[in-house]
Amino acid sequence: MIQLKQLLILTFLFTVTNIYSQQKNNQQDTIKGLGDEVVVTGQYTPQPLKNSVYKVRSINEERIKMRAANDVVGVLNSELGIRFASDNYLGETDTKILGLGGTRVKILIDGIPLADRDATKQSISQIDINTVERIEIVEGPMSVIYGTDALAGVINIITKKGIKSGNNFSVGVKIREEGVYNTYVPFTKNGVHYENVSLSWNNNHWRSSAYLTRNNFGGFADTAAFPAKVFRPKKQWMTGGTLGYSNNNFDIWYRLDFLNEELLAASPMSLTTYKSFQQYYITNRFTHQLQSVWNINKALKLNTAISYQDYKRNTKSFTHDYWTGITIKNNTPEDLLNGYWDVTPFKTFFARTTLAYTISQKLSIQPGFDIKNDVTSGHRVIPNSSITDYSFFVSSEIKPTTFINIRPGIRITKNSKYSAPPIIPSLNTKFTLNKILDLRLSYARGFRAPILRELYFSFLDANHNIQGNPDLKAETSNSFMASLSCNAMKKKDVSITSSLTGFYNDYSDFIDMYDYVDNNGVTIFSYFNRDKFRTTGFTLDNTITWKNVVANIGASFIGYYNTYQENKNLDGNKSLYSWSPEITCNVTYKLQKMNASVGFYYKFTGKVPTYSLDNSNDIILSKRNAFHWADITASKQLYKLFTIQAGIKNLFDVGRIGSSAIGASGIHESGSVINYAYGRSYFIGINFSWSKK
Repeated sequence: MIQLKQLLILTFLFTVTNIYSQQKNNQQDTIKGLGDEVVVTGQYTPQPLKNSVYKVRSINEERIKMRAANDVVGVLNSELGIRFASDNYLGETDTKILGLGGTRVKILIDGIPLADRDATKQSISQIDINTVERIEIVEGPMSVIYGTDALAGVINIITKKGIKSGNNFSVGVKIREEGVYNTYVPFTKNGVHYENVSLSWNNNHWRSSAYLTRNNFGGFADTAAFPAKVFRPKKQWMTGGTLGYSNNNFDIWYRLDFLNEELLAASPMSLTTYKSFQQYYITNRFTHQLQSVWNINKALKLNTAISYQDYKRNTKSFTHDYWTGITIKNNTPEDLLNGYWDVTPFKTFFARTTLAYTISQKLSIQPGFDIKNDVTSGHRVIPNSSITDYSFFVSSEIKPTTFINIRPGIRITKNSKYSAPPIIPSLNTKFTLNKILDLRLSYARGFRAPILRELYFSFLDANHNIQGNPDLKAETSNSFMASLSCNAMKKKDVSITSSLTGFYNDYSDFIDMYDYVDNNGVTIFSYFNRDKFRTTGFTLDNTITWKNVVANIGASFIGYYNTYQENKNLDGNKSLYSWSPEITCNVTYKLQKMNASVGFYYKFTGKVPTYSLDNSNDIILSKRNAFHWADITASKQLYKLFTIQAGIKNLFDVGRIGSSAIGASGIHESGSVINYAYGRSYFIGINFSWSKK
């Protein structure tokens, strides 16, 4: 049987040969500038990206398809200013924007916040990428519009809504197979196996859609002994659908998504007993959404959204005897106490209404309110733990001239556990300096109440000693941002769009995890409030189009605050900030006549700094080593209905990433190693798309 790697090489040779032969004959049809993209995140009504008072980035459907990603993380991992840190054991991902992550990054789907059980995000890898139309990213605090958790920024995942008029029926099928380093078995076990079936139907005012997706990852053993794997096997089934109705003035739709995910964590088999302890982490997530848009008249627009999310995380533990083939449940009273069998449910209700009122061309106003209620229970948390947030907010757009846009806003919040600031203000401004230059200046006050897990979670066993802290204070922040944008400088066949952004974030009562030793000499991990924390830095982002080539090239330099440097009783590294660089280069090349495309996605992540105290109570700076990441994809349409896609992921074969510590003497010491990725992999897939009017 032909190997996946050999098949990919043949596919690439075919594609590259066609590219070379057609290169001189390809002509560009139309290149859209940055300002032509329409965005909705934080806006009163959909509007061109150039007109937005916020600094918004948009990743369109075409680019998502070219990434050939299995989830949202795979689309965003080459984006400037966005970094991920995955927990291979629990299947969670920490998402960072401009140096800050956890619950300070708001993950939205169609403007509705997604529920997560922890500060790190499971939800971002539990969305079927095939249902995503585009992804919008807003950097900086959006607390006035989106409330708590939106301190660092917002990632809004916009789903496909279907055609709102006419008659149409379409069917889509995707099959993609990917090797994992040097391991692969077709369609099962080793490798990544992705299949999707999608249906959509439109009939005048009505529209509907449905999908079913399997996304299986066989894991990767690396240095782990059988049957353990460093990268845990994961099975996902995702299904759902939408039903919508629209007319000239009113649009309403309901969306249901269901996910079943199984993650396996197995210990190495004992060489004396031939037994292995194995835990299954099973997630079931139902997400219900009901949204409507009512254009009351030319001046009034009412938006309403209601969501209910039912999320359960099950833990099931077994001991498997490979000698006898017998599997035993670990469900004794002691096992239950250790959390070997556990069900932790999270239920989230969210409702939001906004009214956009255009008083005149120079003045618009948008009042609104939202309610969010989180409830959890289980063996590891205090029973019936809940937290509710009620908020009223109002913002306006003031345009005294065509060159100035001023958007002030305030949010008033009542939290069931915390006293929020009486008023959370923000002020965003946009100045059109000339035909191509725009200047954006913004200030925002942020507020974040601790999540239920930070407050009430309790998990003590042989491997975990984690305790929530019900005495945590809420976080507050002051954030400043300035951005200068140069829009579509055009010369002959070349178009360039650039933006230079600087930011400064100052946090009070910053929540972080620390360890301490209790009276019994046991090390406990828990959450505490830091006095302060800061980040600062800049980003430079450029989009260049030349004939059929589109390139996004960017760089960032982010500084992380040393919280220990003001303590005069400590010795060691007293630097105020430590810095981490980043460079991205994403290039796509279209071959219009042969209906083919090639994409190259590169990112350099510089050393990631962290300040801590060593055994001598000295301040040391640990740095995770820098690394390069690149993916390459090729896509070719065949016979109108089929598209073949192939590529290489992790071109630089990144695996383990080491770290080093710089002590008071400046000497580099060896540090820990992070299993960041499983090395270079190859994929190939075929897409089928058919529609009938």
